[in-house]
Amino acid sequence: MNDITLSGLARHLVVADLISEKSAQTAYQQALRAKTPFVHYLVQNKLATGREVAEIAADQFGVSFLDLNAVDKELQPKGLVSEKLIRQHHALPLYKRGNKLFIGLSDPTNHQAITDIQFSTGLAAEAILVEDDKLSDAIEKFFDSATTGLEDLADIDLDGLDVQSVTDGRDEPIAGQDADDAPVVRFVNKMLLDAIRSGSSDLHFEPYEKVYRVRFRTDGMLREIAKPPINLAGRISARLKVMASLDISERRRPQDGRIKMRISKSKAIDFRVNTLPTLWGEKIVMRILDPSSAQMGIDALGYEPHQKELYLQALSQPQGMILVTGPTGSGKTVSLYTGLNILNTVDINISTAEDPVEINMEGINQVNVNNKQGLDFAQALRSFLRQDPDVIMVGEIRDLETAEIAIKAAQTGHLVLSTLHTNSAAETLTRLQNMGVASFNIATSVSLIIAQRLARKLCPHCKKEATIPRESQLEEGFPVETIGTFKIYEPVGCDQCNAGYKGRQGIYEVVRITKELQRLIMEAGNSIEIATQMRKEGFNDLRTSGLVKVMQGVTSLAEVNRVTKD
Repeated sequence: MNDITLSGLARHLVVADLISEKSAQTAYQQALRAKTPFVHYLVQNKLATGREVAEIAADQFGVSFLDLNAVDKELQPKGLVSEKLIRQHHALPLYKRGNKLFIGLSDPTNHQAITDIQFSTGLAAEAILVEDDKLSDAIEKFFDSATTGLEDLADIDLDGLDVQSVTDGRDEPIAGQDADDAPVVRFVNKMLLDAIRSGSSDLHFEPYEKVYRVRFRTDGMLREIAKPPINLAGRISARLKVMASLDISERRRPQDGRIKMRISKSKAIDFRVNTLPTLWGEKIVMRILDPSSAQMGIDALGYEPHQKELYLQALSQPQGMILVTGPTGSGKTVSLYTGLNILNTVDINISTAEDPVEINMEGINQVNVNNKQGLDFAQALRSFLRQDPDVIMVGEIRDLETAEIAIKAAQTGHLVLSTLHTNSAAETLTRLQNMGVASFNIATSVSLIIAQRLARKLCPHCKKEATIPRESQLEEGFPVETIGTFKIYEPVGCDQCNAGYKGRQGIYEVVRITKELQRLIMEAGNSIEIATQMRKEGFNDLRTSGLVKVMQGVTSLAEVNRVTKD
């Protein structure tokens, strides 16, 4: 390889002893060959850090330096610069002031980027120096990539949003709205987009005597978002019911529907809609159904290594029953579908019965139970068993008939997954006994029980160490031998989180049914006796698993107390 004369930023990096001249020449040649910006090549190949390059470049070229973490993503101008130009030049629009567009660059000598963007936008462009590694992440987020979710929706046309109702598996376009209702259409669409952007799970539209409010549930906590005029209550309810293909004239009984909102050519979000007649009008709750949640993989759910291994072992068995238990909104469906996603291969026949189907997954035969038409869980299960299934998932075991059919399936060569609404693994077994299921059948069919809760994760940007006395830690249940070996953190709150928390993670009690537990079940042991045996065999309860998350710095002690209190 012939030596080349280095100039510009490469020469300054060599002079500053950040990189040797030989390494710089090699990197320059390789970057040219790969058609990659020189700075990007250096950072990607760990020859230098983005921070080191940015500090030297800012000093040598007199260009303003900006930390991309401080950029308000809401103010970034969308649609001004094409994706092709941004990716070609590794340059990102940061903000616009008057006729000037400020562009984030990691190489201040990239004058071609400024020229091309000025020509494309008709605006005066000015370079701002940023760290290359942060710039790469920011570009991906700017284009709303599959790994970053739906964060940047500010440029979507609220009037022309493509919204469809979903009826019997078909997408039906929604009829046009009168011009008088255009503000209501815009308001409703904005609420839906804001909920998606904030990562909320539910929207609540609530009428009262003198006020009307909209609340979002984000990270498991409700917060008030808007208070539109009370005289719009009827029109907002009507709009939501039209979107879900519900009967607008029916205001005396609850109704269920579904909406599909198409954000772009490649992205669509489903909402499950339920109306409830209240004293002052109809309360409407919309659940955001996120198909990507089942694709996260088991490692993202928060299982401890030994708990994950127990779940995977149970999934690998040809028969048996896996029960997931917990209150509404504790992530049971995501846990089940994560397991189904692992099992979903071309050689396995999987059927599910749900009320309703929340996550659409290709390769799995999903059935919506419909009690009005006589298709309940028990009827769906009977039909499944005539279709040579390998794996069956029942949305919920609600009665003795469903429980007996599911258990019979688990005993005759099928893997059955289902949920129950109980507080712990031990109570799940006694609940089945109380339903009337024979103890022998429970002991020989149930192979694994997962009890779970969702706890809010501490924001990594602002959490701070908490001072908790040793005596208090012992009272809370921390093992005496571990005290002093870990730090406990508490929430603070910043512009990147909600009151010190960001996102949620599961806390689990995962119990394999052992020989001793089978014996105790057949002797009709109560939930206290069963729980005691589970602890003896080394299966952590929810409280202990929660304290492990505190010791790992994932969540706070206050949050664990909130979700695992008796």
